[in-house]
Amino acid sequence: MNGIENMPDNELKSLESKVNDLVNACMHLKQENQTLRTSQDDLVSERASLIEKTELARNRVEAMISRLKSLEENT
Repeated sequence: MNGIENMPDNELKSLESKVNDLVNACMHLKQENQTLRTSQDDLVSERASLIEKTELARNRVEAMISRLKSLEENT
């Protein structure tokens, strides 16, 4: 059998170290991914709010323009 039992100690330690490095990298990437998802959710929410504010401002400006045109036509 050519399993782990037959691996020299230094190779086994090297493999263990590499596995630990991979586990740490996965944990770091998982945390980074969660942070990015939270940030994306915040940005999507902020974008929706800004779109709504822009639409409200556009409607107000259009209403002001209509009133100004109306005043202009009445004078």
